Amino acid sequence: MSLPKWTIYPALAILIAGAIVAIPVPSGPVPAATTPHRRVLVLGIDGMDPDLLKEVIERYPDRMRNFAALVKEGGGIQRLGTSNPPQSPVAWSNFITGMDPGGHGIFDFIHRDPMTRDVAPSVTKSEVARNIPFGDWQFPVGGDSESNRTGRAFWELLQEAGVPADIWRMPANFPVVESEGWSFSGMMTPAVDSAYGEYHLYTTNPPPSAVIGEGRIEGVRRYGDLIELVLRGPVNPFRKDMARATTPLRVHIDPAADAAVLEVGGQPLILKPGQWSEFAGVSFDLLPAGAMKIDGTVRFLLKSITPVFELYASPINIDPESPMTPVSEPNSASADVAREIGRFYTQGMPEDVNALKDKALSDREFLGQSDLVHDEGVRMMDLALRRWRENERGGFAFFYFSGVDLCGHMLWRHHDEDHPHHDADFAARDLSDWSGIPGDVWKNIVFDLYLRMDPVLGRIREAMPPDALLIVMSDHGFESYRRKFNLNTWLLENGYLVLKPGLTKELPREDPQYRPITLVNDVDWSKTRAYGVGFNALYLNLKGRELDNPATPEDESGIVDAGAQADALMAEIAAKLVATRDGERQPVLRVDRAVDAYHGPRVPEAPDLLVGYNAGYGNSDPSTLGRVPGVIVEDNLGGTFNGNHLMAPEVVEGTLLTNGKVLPGTHKLEDLTVEILRQYGIQPGADMRGRPVLE
Repeated sequence: MSLPKWTIYPALAILIAGAIVAIPVPSGPVPAATTPHRRVLVLGIDGMDPDLLKEVIERYPDRMRNFAALVKEGGGIQRLGTSNPPQSPVAWSNFITGMDPGGHGIFDFIHRDPMTRDVAPSVTKSEVARNIPFGDWQFPVGGDSESNRTGRAFWELLQEAGVPADIWRMPANFPVVESEGWSFSGMMTPAVDSAYGEYHLYTTNPPPSAVIGEGRIEGVRRYGDLIELVLRGPVNPFRKDMARATTPLRVHIDPAADAAVLEVGGQPLILKPGQWSEFAGVSFDLLPAGAMKIDGTVRFLLKSITPVFELYASPINIDPESPMTPVSEPNSASADVAREIGRFYTQGMPEDVNALKDKALSDREFLGQSDLVHDEGVRMMDLALRRWRENERGGFAFFYFSGVDLCGHMLWRHHDEDHPHHDADFAARDLSDWSGIPGDVWKNIVFDLYLRMDPVLGRIREAMPPDALLIVMSDHGFESYRRKFNLNTWLLENGYLVLKPGLTKELPREDPQYRPITLVNDVDWSKTRAYGVGFNALYLNLKGRELDNPATPEDESGIVDAGAQADALMAEIAAKLVATRDGERQPVLRVDRAVDAYHGPRVPEAPDLLVGYNAGYGNSDPSTLGRVPGVIVEDNLGGTFNGNHLMAPEVVEGTLLTNGKVLPGTHKLEDLTVEILRQYGIQPGADMRGRPVLE
């Protein structure tokens, strides 16, 4: 990631010179009070599915009383139309702006570079830094990042009208958009060490496939009772070799006490096997003698001491007490919150799904880590409720929880008996120690994630003034992800994508001749008419838009003419994709043209086709990242999400609950945006696509 511009100027001068406690929420009903602005609170529960919610309420009436009460109060569980495609940054951007992707410009988790066809970030755009050499160092000029989303956040319109609004952990709110109150970033916030954050597992017995010294799983040596390690931080832009900045980590093992003392950031942490640490502050020097540094936070899980030493280190989070780039507006708000509840996860996807994918954390350890995120969220929400209630002007508040979504992605296979990666023996194992439900087993884990949210809703309902409006919503629903569809392989097999002479699609990984086959290096663009980058995105190799890369000897310019030729090609590809069969099953339910699905000035930037997968299917990770795997369809057997929502919008509709009265008809995310503004008498922008939701 790029460093903020404020780091550059002092650097130039230097170079030239040489235990969980909740915030109490007042209990009992709150008397109605006259305020200038109505109190409205929106609880965002990422990934909450309306059908699953209904099932959990019916299965566990005694444990879902708060949801059941709100369902009764508001006249039922309403389905909420999601974005196309139903991806979190896209969906939340629809909600933030009241526009579809043609207006706000966020089309996928992943965009593509039209020159190299390589992956590109979707929610931010970066200015390329120019480096001025200075001895063994360099001076980067520029390189800042800014939001790629266009359109105005609804809380900016509230701010203009003088309406107080606290926005807590809103996804796709990075860089942070200020409000008439506090505003915090959420999903898509980078870590210190990388865009999404990299965990590390230090072990004296690394698996053969681990990348030693550079990857996430690192082999270490133990000398008696001392282990010397380093934590890797950000790429240092002041070094010509762009090496990562590091900070030392020393581990002293006490076999008699079955414990270890970690020395990091000038503070000792005492851990026993199976114990998580609190967040520890760490600093990474970017220039000699501590002349410039970046602060971060990290937490550890001591997995074991003997016979194998294993220590998990979280990604390096931006320190809310001393953020290298703002994670709140005003910038001081994150430190204010940290003083109230302790340091907290600032990383955009705090549940460490990558560590579970790589088996650096077990399923049970991952659940333990998700508990840390959840409990921290409850403490933060209590503070949010207190601020909202005590504001004499009334106003708006939004709060967000990620656990239903991120834990569902990783643990769905235990719930789904028909998933190819389902292990019936594991699914039958006891989970009551985690859930607190006698006789509970892993097969119920998805239900348990919903049950964990009922006390959260209870805390909110208890804090609600009687005349306040409560809305509970999700950005999309959820489904099983049983079979991986390799879109680029399908395009290759059907003649739309052509490899360079002598190359074939990827061989099995166990083959000695295996190597990744990528769009960037291995495609003949003079013959290729279509390609895929992103979870639901398909692009034509369009003349005048797809560009030649001057750094290569080949001509990568697009070959498909806009207009009739492109229209015919899109219709042909869409018809063939929908007609494709996996046995008797249909992997692709629908294919939409962006020009038909979207509205607004940024439609020309969109993928040409939006691939809507059927329930149980999704584009594979390799194909999403621009590779050409060996088969078109394969079982989803691990190393990725096993539950998902990257499908056709109608397969994974979101959820809407409210204590208000919902108007008849269907509603979508953009409608909620318009409704929030309507609650304060604010007219929606002309570019907004929504309509009112409540009577």
